[in-house]
Amino acid sequence: MTDFNTIDDLEVSGKTVLVRADLNVPMQDGKVSDTTRIDRLAPTLKELSSKGAKVVVLSHFGRPKNGPDAKNSLRNVLDALSAAVGQKVAFAEDCVGDKAKEAIAKVHDGAIVLLENTRFHAEEEKNDPAFAKEMAALGDIYVNDAFSAAHRAHASTEGVARLLPNAAGRLMEAELKALTLALEKPERPVAAVVGGAKISTKLELLGNMVRKVDLLVLGGGMANTFLFAQGTDVGASLCEKDMADQARAIMATAKDANCEILLPKDFVVAKEFKAGAANRVVAFDAIGADEMALDIGPATVEFLGVKLQGAKTVVWNGPLGAFEIQPFDAGTNAVAGLVAARTEAGGLLSVAGGGDTVAAMAHAGVEDKFTYVSAAGGAFLEWLEGKELPGVAALKK
Repeated sequence: MTDFNTIDDLEVSGKTVLVRADLNVPMQDGKVSDTTRIDRLAPTLKELSSKGAKVVVLSHFGRPKNGPDAKNSLRNVLDALSAAVGQKVAFAEDCVGDKAKEAIAKVHDGAIVLLENTRFHAEEEKNDPAFAKEMAALGDIYVNDAFSAAHRAHASTEGVARLLPNAAGRLMEAELKALTLALEKPERPVAAVVGGAKISTKLELLGNMVRKVDLLVLGGGMANTFLFAQGTDVGASLCEKDMADQARAIMATAKDANCEILLPKDFVVAKEFKAGAANRVVAFDAIGADEMALDIGPATVEFLGVKLQGAKTVVWNGPLGAFEIQPFDAGTNAVAGLVAARTEAGGLLSVAGGGDTVAAMAHAGVEDKFTYVSAAGGAFLEWLEGKELPGVAALKK
């Protein structure tokens, strides 16, 4: 983490600090329905406030099409943000210009101001230099605490960072530390657990992983595609038969890189995709023509337990089965439990994130037992693919 300044490197007393947050949270009936992102942001805002800074929060929210609209106003998250930071947060009707300046001028040092949705301006997503300059003029220092938006080169994530003294916020710092330890400078052996429905959406990720890890565990629908590519009949299971050549190419790359790919030994299969469906356990090559593989079986869980026993680092992305419906959540729950137990015992660094992974870990009851669970989604996936993230690159010393 020596590549980045953190809040520890800043003198913020009496300064106005622009904090790029990710307040793009789910809503239900006009209320925030999941406060995870707000709760994870709160420590940075509270620390800057306690050190005597005026804290000015920038964020996008929703997907506004033609300028301001009530549905996509950040005013919707004001109460939840105020509750999380333990003080009444002021609100500005715009993120640039006179309205923003007036709202910031009105408050005292230590106060927090939330500016209106950055995406109400088309210039935000275009990373327009003049717009970034106008935004930067509102503060003295820039802190990025939105790793989840760091894969976008927008004015508030990348443009402003290049115009002001900058640092990573506490959430960004934790994320970068975890990711660096997991893949950039890992303790070996390193295992990656990659699940999910399709390999077509994870080709770049798999191509990067097999060059970086010692073991690659494949589950979910994508495992069926790899088995099919090796000549196994997967019955009525989810399978991208047109991706067989790509699967074989990934296996060849893995062999050259000394990365061992681990595929399921057995499956829990059913004839219909619904909770509580009649099911049976079969060997990987004994799936009936009218059956679907919906979870890894007990022999696979045992096999993975043995294989992962020697790992020092585990990176996890995607579930190993249809974890949303019982009993097809058992495989993901069991393997996640094994990784969590070894992490808690102190023998393993475990990092999980992207897409359904957070929900799968929460469902398995291990969200707090992994070393780090990232809620970043797209940014986490692009990092796994080996891409440089513009919002992170802009923070480099």
